[in-house]
Amino acid sequence: MSNLKKIGVLTSGGDAPGMNAAIRAVCRTSIYNNLEVMGVIRGYQGLIDADFVPLETSSVANIIQRGGTILKTARSMEFMTKEGMQKAYDNMQKSGMDALVVIGGDGTFRGATEFTGIYPDIKVIGIAGTIDNDLFGTDYTIGYDTAINTVVQAVDKIRDTANSHDRLFFIEVMGRDAGFIALRSGIAVGAEDILIPETESDIDDLVEKLENGRRHNKTSGIIIIAEGDELGGAYDVSKIVKQRLPHYSIRVSILGHIQRGGSPTCMDRVRASQYGYHAVNALLEGKSGIMIGIVKRDVVETPFAQSIKHNNKVRTDLKEMTRILSI
Repeated sequence: MSNLKKIGVLTSGGDAPGMNAAIRAVCRTSIYNNLEVMGVIRGYQGLIDADFVPLETSSVANIIQRGGTILKTARSMEFMTKEGMQKAYDNMQKSGMDALVVIGGDGTFRGATEFTGIYPDIKVIGIAGTIDNDLFGTDYTIGYDTAINTVVQAVDKIRDTANSHDRLFFIEVMGRDAGFIALRSGIAVGAEDILIPETESDIDDLVEKLENGRRHNKTSGIIIIAEGDELGGAYDVSKIVKQRLPHYSIRVSILGHIQRGGSPTCMDRVRASQYGYHAVNALLEGKSGIMIGIVKRDVVETPFAQSIKHNNKVRTDLKEMTRILSI
């Protein structure tokens, strides 16, 4: 039987649609099992500042459909110091918290790994919450489905004006280290090309593809670029292409933080609810230092060290499919 009495829950790093659904699931699953729940405001910094708020069933009513996070989020450099972690631990002890559910991405789990290594008596379970979908141990992270749907909706609108004016649009999406958003959304919008950090980008190939398309009367087009591509962002790539193809009418659109916001999709709400429910059950079973994920529809548990060390890999074969479908 578990000796747990009080669970803390926090969101850390970049916000992602569906985080509120996960908070709701953690809260209500805990209460169902006669556990107290404390919300930690602004992630790990909230642990250091002892910024806690008790959560009841009513506290998480009417939030499953909301984007962002009611607990707010922040990146805390202080927490990554021994002094910061000591403050966090002392505050958890004073409040009676003996376990923690952390919702976030790579940086969040690195912090959790360090913390549990120093204070193993605090049980910590992670929930994969990041729009980048770059964590090993889950097919989809919270927020990814909403983010790619946001991109698709925006690009569909941009294509309307691209076709109307015979323009070539270079559209930059989030993905400093990973191209999941760019690749999936690029396929969905029928992009002429997709540039991502995981594969080498060939400017000569891009120029040739555009020229070939022009010969086949394709006078408009969409190029999706992940912000972390080796050639640079959308502005950098568009300048190179404009020099090579001055006859093209070129525009740039950077979607930015619109990709982080908005009401989560049905898929993100369901996954987030599953993750939160299983996170509390894992704590009740005495587990710690693991991330909850879903692989091939099954809930799986992955050690933090593995989830952050082995980054999820993009399917580069989809790039070849895009090349063929864009002729």
